[in-house]
Amino acid sequence: MLDKFNRNINYLRISVTDRCNLRCKYCMPESGIKLLDHKDILTYDEITEVVKTGVKLGINKVRITGGEPLVRKNIVELISMIWNVEGVKDLSMTTNATYLADFAEALKNAGLQRVNISLDTLDPESYKLLTRGGNIKYVFEGIEAAKKAGLTPVKINCVVWNSSQEKDAKAVAKFCKENELQVRFIHQMNLSTGEFSIVEGGDGGNCAKCNRLRLTANGKIKPCLFNDLEFDVRELGAEEAFNQAIIKKPKAGTYNKSGSFFNIGG
Repeated sequence: MLDKFNRNINYLRISVTDRCNLRCKYCMPESGIKLLDHKDILTYDEITEVVKTGVKLGINKVRITGGEPLVRKNIVELISMIWNVEGVKDLSMTTNATYLADFAEALKNAGLQRVNISLDTLDPESYKLLTRGGNIKYVFEGIEAAKKAGLTPVKINCVVWNSSQEKDAKAVAKFCKENELQVRFIHQMNLSTGEFSIVEGGDGGNCAKCNRLRLTANGKIKPCLFNDLEFDVRELGAEEAFNQAIIKKPKAGTYNKSGSFFNIGG
């Protein structure tokens, strides 16, 4: 699918839930969030139908996100359903990895090809503070399980406050080099004020190269993370929602006053 700026849109990021077992400071407020009603969240059959429609229009790359996707019940079943859609060539997941040790092998067998894992520090106490209670040992176990299962290359998403030369970021980079992991540094973003930059080690944030759409857990196709535009697949039908998203995809991000990272997927 080509948008009006001649960008080939072939990538769909799917948020399967707004729920997460962590409370990272840069993702959600300390007071918590108002969760979606279960009836508003797309079923696996609905998600698969959206993927099928997307593939007919040119989508061939899919990434599963959240919230934390591994908290959604029977997530392995969804991976299998999507991988069995003819035309899906690339299937990945972004996860905090705290549950990954329990799922890695099953996910791989179902068709998942690789994972991006969030890790912003190697220090257990700093991790606990940043995630408001998380245990970093489960992340390390998840990383090893992903490597063992063949969910490779394992990519590490490291959020930095100012630069990749910060103490924690440099430690994460060293850890990745020593453990055959790929690292990407993601600078702090703010949806409501439009603060974002190109990801170091990736193409995220590079509007000129943007090839993605996003599907929220409650069925909205968003043409841009930093924009309030969204098109409801239940109201419009998946094909029309895709078409509207492509037609109205902006040249560059501005700001998003209505969304949050925990329910769009970053």
